[in-house]
Amino acid sequence: MREELMKRIECFLEKHPELKGVPATPKEITKAEEELQIKLDDDYKEFIKRFGGSYAGIAVHAFSNGSSMGNETIINLTNWCRESFEGDEFSPEINESLIFSDDGSGNPIAINANGEVVIYYHESADKEMLSESFGKFIEENFADW
Repeated sequence: MREELMKRIECFLEKHPELKGVPATPKEITKAEEELQIKLDDDYKEFIKRFGGSYAGIAVHAFSNGSSMGNETIINLTNWCRESFEGDEFSPEINESLIFSDDGSGNPIAINANGEVVIYYHESADKEMLSESFGKFIEENFADW
C-alpha cells in the first residue's frame, strides 16, 4: 500500500482512537494462515501489522479491532462465511478467501485467492468484484472526516 495513504489513515485514527485496533503480530498472522489454510494478502498484512482491525472507509477486521467495531476476528468471519455458503456455487472460492468485513447487511467482503476484493450477496447468491486489490479498495473507500 502507498505510504501516503497509510499516513492519512494513521492521522485519521489518531483523531478517532476508538476505530483503531491493536497491531497484529507475526504469530497471529501465521496462526490465521495455518488455521484458515490460506496465505494472507501482503497489503492486508501490512495494514493489520500497522493498525490491527481498524476503520479505513470500511471496517477492516483483524484479531484485535477498534473498540467501536466489534470483536469478530478474521478467523471468526471467514469460518462463519465458509459454513454459511457451504455447498453453494461460491463455496470453493470462499474456502480460498479471507473474509475481512461485511457491508452492514451481512454480506461478507473478502480478498479472494486472486487478490481481488469481492462481496458475496447471501440473499441473491451473487457476487461482485469491488476492486482489483485490497490496497486499491482502501484507497477508493477511505475518506477522512
